[in-house]
Amino acid sequence: MSESITQLAGKHVLLGLSGGIACYKVAELTRLLIKSGATVQVMMSEAATQFITPVTMQALSNRPVLLSQWDAREPNNMAHINATRAADVMLVAPASADFIAKLAQGRADELLSLTALARPAQSCPLLVAPAMNREMWAHPATQRNVAQIRADGAFVLGPGNGDQACGEFGDGRMLEAAELRDELIAFFQPKLLAGKKVLITAGPTFEPIDPVRGITNLSSGKMGFSIARAAAEAGAQVTLVAGPVHLPTPRGVQRRIDVQTAQQMYDAVLPQAAAQDIVVATAAVADWRPAQMNEHKIKKQDGQKAAPLFELTENPDILAAVAAAVDQSKTFCVGFAAESQDLAQHARAKLAKKGVPLIVGNLGPATFGRDDNALLLVDAKGERAIPNGDKLSLARELVREIAARITKKTTTP
Repeated sequence: MSESITQLAGKHVLLGLSGGIACYKVAELTRLLIKSGATVQVMMSEAATQFITPVTMQALSNRPVLLSQWDAREPNNMAHINATRAADVMLVAPASADFIAKLAQGRADELLSLTALARPAQSCPLLVAPAMNREMWAHPATQRNVAQIRADGAFVLGPGNGDQACGEFGDGRMLEAAELRDELIAFFQPKLLAGKKVLITAGPTFEPIDPVRGITNLSSGKMGFSIARAAAEAGAQVTLVAGPVHLPTPRGVQRRIDVQTAQQMYDAVLPQAAAQDIVVATAAVADWRPAQMNEHKIKKQDGQKAAPLFELTENPDILAAVAAAVDQSKTFCVGFAAESQDLAQHARAKLAKKGVPLIVGNLGPATFGRDDNALLLVDAKGERAIPNGDKLSLARELVREIAARITKKTTTP
């Protein structure tokens, strides 16, 4: 079974809709949650039914929609109690300014707000996805209410920034369906790295020969970006230093630094390394660069068949420099080895050369650009293979491994 349909397996989501044009996004959100393995019980305010019909939401969720606190279908007439006792989470999307105000004030004058108030907070946490006009979002009253519901234990997802249905542009639009699904998946991940600072390098480097050509490799950055996402899901404060890739910043990553060359990556990483709890060097950094870049494009001369010759010089060794610069009792360093053969042998040699406690090996030609991978963990005590799987699942497994190692290190006398 693929990872995409198991991330929410076994989770039951109580999905509440308050009134707002963003209700149209919730149809796709419901589909995505179910596709990820969740079961979904939809609950709608009266205002929400003006934007999308209960029939649509029933068809997508395969469950009757809860609409009123007076609904006699419940044997005890207590839908506001029963719905939350069966749920792992209550997600309100969209959450209008009015509904957020109700939450802040503890009002319970219709089914949705009544249910939010009656839920057992420990077993059914509340997630809220605001959706409103930018001026409504920026209003001091809304900001006070959002601060209050956060203080009361609600988790606020978003809002996003962009075009709004009214024709204006700014903060206040609800996150997209896929973003909300990912936020929900991240919410359920164990917070194994809560409070930790993690720096991750990802992608290739590009070493220019002239203004249009250069030395690079086929690394897509997908593994490093997956590790950044998994670390953020685990509660870490993540800094991502990325070579030239075409990937969006994973949600939850606090800072992204884009670089091109190995020297630029070195300059971005070294000053920050000592302040990190964990450094994961996933990037496929070029070992060499041209000693001198040509100012203009090198042109092929008519009748000249000999190829131009380039003098190469060695790039800085980022991982070795980090390992030497930090206090490794405080900063856990992890390196990656992308090889084409003899993976275990080369990974073990790299472990000794770099002076780090863990090397993660993979076969570069078998993984570059792909969505799946297989990893080999190599340390001083031995080797452990993580079988082929999608990169995000492998990243989460690696985060669990790192978390266990740093926990053991800090608790061992």
